[in-house]
Amino acid sequence: MSTREHWDEVYRSKSPESVSWYRPRLEQSLAWIDRCGLDPGAHVVDVGGGASPLVDDLLTRGFERISVADIAAEALAHTHARLGDIGQTVQWVVGDATTPLFDEDSVDLWHDRAVFHFLTEPARREAYIEALRRAVRPGGFVIIATFGPNGPERCSGLPVKRYASSDIAAALGAGFELVEQADEAHTTPWGAQQAFAYALCRRSAE
Repeated sequence: MSTREHWDEVYRSKSPESVSWYRPRLEQSLAWIDRCGLDPGAHVVDVGGGASPLVDDLLTRGFERISVADIAAEALAHTHARLGDIGQTVQWVVGDATTPLFDEDSVDLWHDRAVFHFLTEPARREAYIEALRRAVRPGGFVIIATFGPNGPERCSGLPVKRYASSDIAAALGAGFELVEQADEAHTTPWGAQQAFAYALCRRSAE
């Protein structure tokens, strides 16, 4: 089964509210997005955000250029249907985050909660980082959240790679500064605890 088939099957067989990483509001991400002070016309992308509620809060905040990308068309379909007419301005992108999905230097804020840790193969991690570095403009922001060092070793039947916040920032390489870091004790829909690590980074303006 390909990666795309795997995730389409996940969202065909489960509701978005029943998967382990579901959170009705991404409080940490939203706090940092507010702190970045972006203009309403800033291009904000949510990578792997197919069924995430983040887009709802971005629309409420008045952002006019939102892209939601996911490898699973089934995940995007859930959110598109949920938002209805409210989501008409959102760009829905079916694609793999290890490939270029956005124009060069076109992204003001790149958000990824729970995609990067699934990239356990070095070549796929490097491809993801290359796509990110190509897309995020000088001075732009990156928010990445993964399972923390004490988080699960597997998720949705797949192995993951766990990170501390500083490790996430280091993976982005030269030209990205760690602005802020945070840990989160995420509660799954069935009450289990999962350790997440968050990193807010900024690309050098030069």
